[in-house]
Amino acid sequence: MALNILVAKGKSTDWMVHMLGQAVGAHTDTTHGMTLAAVSMAYYRFICPFGLAKFKRFAMNVWDVAPEGKSDKQIAAEGLERMEAYMRELGLTMNLRELGIT
Repeated sequence: MALNILVAKGKSTDWMVHMLGQAVGAHTDTTHGMTLAAVSMAYYRFICPFGLAKFKRFAMNVWDVAPEGKSDKQIAAEGLERMEAYMRELGLTMNLRELGIT
């Protein structure tokens, strides 16, 4: 059984960021982790309005974003900002340009 089938039990999933990362890796010969880092933030910000409840939950449960006085959109955005800050702290590649793609 493929991992994505097991992970998907009981919920809808989105593996598009992995497909984008694989496509970038095929053209740049870069590791999958670095290509995921390069495409993920832009992708997550793009899809956030379509899965706002999940991004809000992610922000609160993973990044400890306090919801008081904030809209769902603000909570989700703060979660993504904290994720990006953590990725930068790790020294990950944050966009395609950093992989040499013009």
